[in-house]
Amino acid sequence: MDIIGSFDVKFLQIINEAGVCDAALLPSMEAPDLKKIFETMILVRTFNQRALSLQREGRIGTYASVLGQEASQIGSALALEKDDWIFPSFRESAVLISRGYPMWMLYRYWMGDERGMKAPDDMNIFPMSVPVGTQLPHAVGAAFAMKYRNDRRVAAVYFGDGGSSRGDFHEALNLAGVFKSPVIFLLQNNQWAISVPRARQTAAATLAQRAFGYGIPGIQVDGNDILAVYRATKEAADRARGGEGPTLIECYTYRLDDHTTADDASRYRRKEEVEEWREKEPLLRFRLFLEKKGLRTKEYEEEVAKKALEAVDKEIEKAEKFPPPDPADIIRYTNFELTARQKTELKEFGWEK
Repeated sequence: MDIIGSFDVKFLQIINEAGVCDAALLPSMEAPDLKKIFETMILVRTFNQRALSLQREGRIGTYASVLGQEASQIGSALALEKDDWIFPSFRESAVLISRGYPMWMLYRYWMGDERGMKAPDDMNIFPMSVPVGTQLPHAVGAAFAMKYRNDRRVAAVYFGDGGSSRGDFHEALNLAGVFKSPVIFLLQNNQWAISVPRARQTAAATLAQRAFGYGIPGIQVDGNDILAVYRATKEAADRARGGEGPTLIECYTYRLDDHTTADDASRYRRKEEVEEWREKEPLLRFRLFLEKKGLRTKEYEEEVAKKALEAVDKEIEKAEKFPPPDPADIIRYTNFELTARQKTELKEFGWEK
C-alpha cells in the first residue's frame, strides 16, 4: 500500500536555559537590535507588574498577566513589518507594547474603558478578543482580502491552547489552507486553559501537528526563547508574502501567573510545577545570553529598568487623568444607525445632542 504522506514536527530552540546559543541558527541581528529586544522585555514586565498592583488597589479591573509569555509575544511582534495586521486575544499586552501601542490606552482599557482599544490610525491592530477563539476566522478573512488585492501584508493571529480547542480554530485553519491565505497562527501553548490542562484538551503529541491535517506547515518553538520565536515568525511571514500561504507556530511556554486576577491557580496547579517553569522564564534566559555576549551589565539593566518605570508611571498618570466616557455612547454606538427605540432612549435620558 502506498504511503499518502508523512509529516514531521520540528522543534526550534536557539538559546537554551543556560543562555547558550546555537550560533548557526541566530537571526541576523546587531548589538542594538538585541538590546532593543531586552529593553522591550523590561518595559513589558514593568507594565505587567504595575498592572497587577493597580488591580490590587482597585484602580483597574480584572487583568490578564503576560508573565512568562513575553518571548512568545515580543519575539513574534518584532519579526513582523509595521503595516502587517495583528489580531490579539485578551492576553497580548506585550504584543501591542512591542508594536508601539500607547500604554496609557492599554491601562485605560483594563480600567473598563473600551476606547482604550481604538487603535491609533497608523497601527493595524484589531481590538483584543475576549471571547476565546473568535479572532481566528477574522484574521483569515482579512488575510484572504489582502491576497485578493495583491497586498504583501500578512495577518498574525494570537491565541492559546484553549483557543485551539474551539471550533473557530479548525474552521480558520481549513479556510486558510484551502485559500492559501497569508496568515500566521501564533499559538501560545501555556499549558493551561484556565484550569483545564493541555493534556485534557487533546491526545495529540503536539499542537503544531494539527496544522498538517489542513495542508499547512506546523512548527513547535521553544516559546521561552525569544530569538527562536522571532526566527520562526520571520520565516512564516516571508512564506506568506511569497504566496506560500499560512503557517501554524506553537510556542511552547508557560503561564506563570493566574489565568487572570479573578483566578486562583493554586487550586489546580502544583507549586513545584510553577517553580520548575520559573527557572526557564524568558527574561532570565535572554539576560544570560546577553551577558555571554558582553552586552548586559548590572548598571545597564538598572538604567533600563529605571527608564521603564518612569515611562510606565507617566502612562498610568495619563490614563487616570483621561476624561471618562460619555454614558450615552452605550446607546449611540450599539448599531451603525440609531433605531427609533434608541432615539427615544437618548431623549428620555436627556442625552440628545
